[in-house]
Amino acid sequence: MDRLSVGIVIVDRPLRAAATKAVHRVKYHTFLSLLLVVGCPGSNELTTTTSDDSPSTGTSQASEATQTTVDPEVTSTTAPTGDSGEPDDSTSPSGTQGSASASQSGSSTAGATDNSGTGDTGDTDTTDTTGTGTTGEPGTTGGCMAQNGPDPVDLGDADDLGAAGAYLVLAKSAVTNVPGSTLTGGHIGVSPVAHTAITGFSLVLEPSGVYSTSSQLVAPGKVYAADYALPTPVKLTTAVLKMQAAYADAASRVPTDFLDLASGELGGLVLAPGIYTWGSTVLVSNDVTFEGCEDDVWILQISDDLDVSANKKVLLAGGARAENIFWQVAGQATIQAGAHLEGIVLAKTGIILQTKASMHGRVYAQTMVAFDKNAVTAP
Repeated sequence: MDRLSVGIVIVDRPLRAAATKAVHRVKYHTFLSLLLVVGCPGSNELTTTTSDDSPSTGTSQASEATQTTVDPEVTSTTAPTGDSGEPDDSTSPSGTQGSASASQSGSSTAGATDNSGTGDTGDTDTTDTTGTGTTGEPGTTGGCMAQNGPDPVDLGDADDLGAAGAYLVLAKSAVTNVPGSTLTGGHIGVSPVAHTAITGFSLVLEPSGVYSTSSQLVAPGKVYAADYALPTPVKLTTAVLKMQAAYADAASRVPTDFLDLASGELGGLVLAPGIYTWGSTVLVSNDVTFEGCEDDVWILQISDDLDVSANKKVLLAGGARAENIFWQVAGQATIQAGAHLEGIVLAKTGIILQTKASMHGRVYAQTMVAFDKNAVTAP
């Protein structure tokens, strides 16, 4: 090889090396550019997969949480669950998913989304607050399964002195008292007899002569008699007529739901709303309970006497109210010493409350009423 050829070879070898390096550098930068445009394989997987095999990095968990919130299908198949198999509130980005669900439903019921955030609600026993009676039993919290019974007996407006409903005690022949009684929530009225038929109350006549007061009748209760100044006599005549009409109404109600129940021995029974009819005396020799809701009604038609034994009680349960219990008694009603009665007594003859008997209700007699250190409160 001559000197010229050797020189060319010597010169060509560095040029070729430089050219090769340039080509590699271009390829390397091209590869980097493609990576920036396309993205790395791990990043591409996060944006396309919804399976549980996704990488467990902080970035993948955030991506999965985003998909769980937005996509209903992903929520139903990939959301973490609590013990009940329902979505666990603790995985919700806001942490309030269960609470929002309960608010939208309007009530909390067993098996609903747990608003405590635990997700374990399958056995939760909740209280119904809708008043729909979903418990199915009277007297339980959150609603009562009303049975209603008959319509109540109309006593008239408590503010109308011409109506029976204005009076706690109303009688035609007499009202007597052994001092020590406390009567609350209404008036005392007698007609057609005069005020002298009212004894044991130490009456104080009001200057106008329309009514009297008594220390044993809690204000604003007043005492009215047929011989007091107008308009009292007229009002009392009307009130007594309405009392008698109420008695007749209660006695005429049909059909009977319970005929001669327990042969008239009510002790120990629990009475549902309805119309009860007996052709004999009714005895309460042990506690008896009226169970129902606040609008349920009981009418007890008794063709003879009513007798509540000493120290025994008539009780209310489940929201039952004394104002909706009507004792229509053709004979005499006797509440013996220390006993307690609930309801309105409509008696054809007399009503007697023996020593320290108590009553939550009203007493209407077509003859006389007798008290003896009693506590009587209007419902």
